[in-house]
Amino acid sequence: MRIISGIHKGRKILPPKNLPVRPTTDFAKEALFNLLDNRIEIEGVEVLDLFAGTGNISYEFASRGASRITAVDQEPACCSFIVRVAQEYDMPIRVHRANALTYLLRNTTSFDIIFVDPPYNHPKLAAIPALIFDNNALKPGGLLILEHGPRTNAPKLEQFLETRSYGNVNFSFYQSR
Repeated sequence: MRIISGIHKGRKILPPKNLPVRPTTDFAKEALFNLLDNRIEIEGVEVLDLFAGTGNISYEFASRGASRITAVDQEPACCSFIVRVAQEYDMPIRVHRANALTYLLRNTTSFDIIFVDPPYNHPKLAAIPALIFDNNALKPGGLLILEHGPRTNAPKLEQFLETRSYGNVNFSFYQSR
């Protein structure tokens, strides 16, 4: 796993082998951030990374100048790893050990970008976008990115923009109004 761009460009981050995760591939992550770079200014944004896993996406946002990143995962080893990396590289990442859906229900903060990467077989994957919009977790004009597998159809809410495919990784984009 490597950081693609920003102040930590090229830095390799090696997570422990025993983490129960499926990190976003570097190929898909690079494609995602190329697309984001053409749509928004990442510097200064506030990001929520749900099902953060290794923190791969959080580190990329931090390297590119996001002002505040909140990473949420329920796995203690994942949270410890993200905390350790964020401290080592002085990244503005706050980690919450929690169930992502429970966190959303209790959250009172709005974000510029929410990245959601649940297990591809998560039973409530299709309900997550509506939960985010129902709880006003995005600022007006904010962007929701849902990572999912090729066999999952993203819910077509009124905020839906598009789905992009990169191998077995799909990103569906939504924008709050």
